[in-house]
Amino acid sequence: MKILCKDQLEEVRPKMAGGEGECTVHHILPADCAYGSGRLFAVNTLQPGNSIGYHKHQGEYEVYYVLEGVGHVVEDGVEYDLAAGDMMQCRDGSSHSIENRTDKPLRFLALIINVRDPA
Repeated sequence: MKILCKDQLEEVRPKMAGGEGECTVHHILPADCAYGSGRLFAVNTLQPGNSIGYHKHQGEYEVYYVLEGVGHVVEDGVEYDLAAGDMMQCRDGSSHSIENRTDKPLRFLALIINVRDPA
């Protein structure tokens, strides 16, 4: 299946998960095309000073892979920075947030994958 860039949905989410400012979400794969494996497959962009608020994942986990910029992450109370090429996984039952504290845009791949029972 081919999905051209012009056919991919892009939306701006204000105060995403209670964060500051806006997050631009460029959906690279619609959730309904993922065979129930997850609910978000996107490239997110946070402009300087913007953030995604602290939130918990239940029955799923989230992966961030930084494409450009630096993001400040809080994961279960632990703070650290992620730069281009770095990734993090917020496991099922854990909480996290990400903030752009720099003067340049932060772009990162965001995947929310469903947790499946072992076969």
